[in-house]
Amino acid sequence: MLRPGDVVVADFLGQHGFKRRPTVVVSTDLYQATRPDVIVAELTTQVAHANAPTDYILQDWRAAGLHRPSAFRAYLGTVLSTTVVPIGRLSDRDRQEVQARLRLALAVT
Repeated sequence: MLRPGDVVVADFLGQHGFKRRPTVVVSTDLYQATRPDVIVAELTTQVAHANAPTDYILQDWRAAGLHRPSAFRAYLGTVLSTTVVPIGRLSDRDRQEVQARLRLALAVT
């Protein structure tokens, strides 16, 4: 089962249509145990544009299985868990920062 913080490649619906791209799993174990899909958030190599309060430039992008410097964006979507390809996992510090950005972006406590 995928876990929050796993980095996966998925066909993700962005501003310009579907694109095969790295994303990070942000859904909980409970969500995934009861649904066929997984909630993911966008990772982008456009780090120069990742300047919103809810964006975060990954510090340990290589350790996460990424090939280029990347940033988290609080742009969410769902994909079938059977269609994603795991490539790595965020470091603890990057995962904590991603969670902090999600708290800023979403109306949850």
